[in-house]
Amino acid sequence: MTTPTAHTAAGRPGSGPAPGSVSGLAAAGGLGAVELTWRPYRTRGTQLVDHYEVYELTAAGDTLLARTLFPHHTHRVGPEAVTRRYTVVAVVDSGARTRPARAAAATSERSLAAGRPVARVGEFDHRGLEFALSPNLSAQYPAAFPEDVDFRHGASDPARDWCYLHPGPGDAWAGRREHTFTLRFDLAAAPERDLGFALWLIDSHATAAGTAELAVNGRAVRTLEFRGGATRGSLEGDAARSGSVLKPSSYELPLAADLFTAGENVLTLRKTSGSWIAYDALGVFAPE
Repeated sequence: MTTPTAHTAAGRPGSGPAPGSVSGLAAAGGLGAVELTWRPYRTRGTQLVDHYEVYELTAAGDTLLARTLFPHHTHRVGPEAVTRRYTVVAVVDSGARTRPARAAAATSERSLAAGRPVARVGEFDHRGLEFALSPNLSAQYPAAFPEDVDFRHGASDPARDWCYLHPGPGDAWAGRREHTFTLRFDLAAAPERDLGFALWLIDSHATAAGTAELAVNGRAVRTLEFRGGATRGSLEGDAARSGSVLKPSSYELPLAADLFTAGENVLTLRKTSGSWIAYDALGVFAPE
C-alpha cells in the first residue's frame, strides 16, 4: 500500500513539490476494465514529466496501480460490478511530485461470469498462467494435444488438460487446420432459465484473430469474430501486469435453456478461421 498524499512533496532532496496537480481525470467502467484518462500535466521552465502514478483509493488505503508515461491507463478488474475511485500524481524529472488529482470514480460492468458457475475453466483475472503450456510453449501443442482439448468440468485439470493457446487454421505450427476445444459438464436437470456463456481472452493475433464457432450439444449457437490483439499472448501470460502490452477482449452471450439436457452436456469452440487466441477463462453460468 502506498498513499499518494504521503509523497506529494517527496522528490529528490531539495527539489520541493511540483506545482499544481493533474487535471481532467476521468474514469469509464467497462466489462472487465476501467479506462482512465487525464490531461497531460503542464510543467514549468525546463522541467519535464518523468511519469505518472495511478492510484486506487480505498477505505483500507491507497494502492499504487501503475506508473505510466502516457495520460491514460486501463485498470483490469474482475467480473463483478464494483465502483472504484482513482487519483493520479505527476512526477517530474527532478523527482518532485504534484498534488493528487481530483478523484474520479466509475463502476465496472457486471459480467455473466459473476453468476453461479455451471462449468468454468480458468479464473477471470486477465491471466492465463494456470493453463497447460503457458506462457510460451505453444510449439509443443501438436504433441501435447494431438486430438485437441477435451476437458471435463470437475475432473480435468486446467494446468494439464486445457491449453493456454487455441490455434487456428492459419497456424502452420499447429498443422494449418481447424482445432476444436471441448468442455463437458453434467447437469442434474435441464435448466428452466437461460444460461450465459462468457469467454475472456488475454490476447489474440493482431492481424488474423479470425473466428470460432460456438456450439452446445452439437447445435451451432454463434460464430464469434475475434478482435485483433497484440500478438504477444503466445509468449506472455499476464495482461494484468503493469506495463503489459497484451490486448484482452471478452465475448458474452445468453444460451437458451433448451440447448441443455439432464446428464452430460458438451460445449465446443471450433476455430474456423485465422490464427490463435489466448485464454483468460471461459464458462457457462446461471443467473443469480
